[in-house]
Amino acid sequence: MKIIDLTHSIANNMTVYPGGPKPQNKIISTVSENGYKETELHIRSHNGTHMDSPNHVFEDGISLDKINVINFVGTAALIDCSSLGEGDIITYDFIEKNKEAIDNSEFIVFKTNWSKYWNTDKYLGQYPVISDEVVDFIKTSKKKGIAFDTISVDPIDVSVLAKHHKILKNNILIFENLTNLDLIDSDTFIFCALPLKFENSDGAPIRAIAMLD
Repeated sequence: MKIIDLTHSIANNMTVYPGGPKPQNKIISTVSENGYKETELHIRSHNGTHMDSPNHVFEDGISLDKINVINFVGTAALIDCSSLGEGDIITYDFIEKNKEAIDNSEFIVFKTNWSKYWNTDKYLGQYPVISDEVVDFIKTSKKKGIAFDTISVDPIDVSVLAKHHKILKNNILIFENLTNLDLIDSDTFIFCALPLKFENSDGAPIRAIAMLD
């Protein structure tokens, strides 16, 4: 079995959503001085490679800690959108071209290769986003989740997270800021993304992996 890490490392200087603080992790004990090393973590729930739960946008939405872990792992269809550029839209054509793989999968993973711009200003620019028609398909698809190698399912410059609302309303999880999707050489694989578990979590950093035969 081949396993590919789809996760960005959390670092104090990494890309974060505009307006939010960067992580402020600091070493509070060292082996030389204390006999052990320990790090104090200061991060937000949507820093780095992470997932969103329904209560990210709905006060009465379910939180991650109350979601069965079976929903964090399953078969995935990889949708290659890497031909798209700045400001382009992921249209329903991409769904139609991959319909068989999607129908037989529990997750839909959109590969734009935008992760190559991680830690640059361009990463927070006009990355490709899914069309409203694709959103409408997703919200009735009964999938466990959808995933992206971009910072958001919504465009960066919106004031209302409309796509988040439509998808999370149907208890379909959203995974963002994936990386290394270009290393997956199959249109289907096993996707696993386990979130940090804390009470009433609206989202959480994850360690996401792809498992291939």
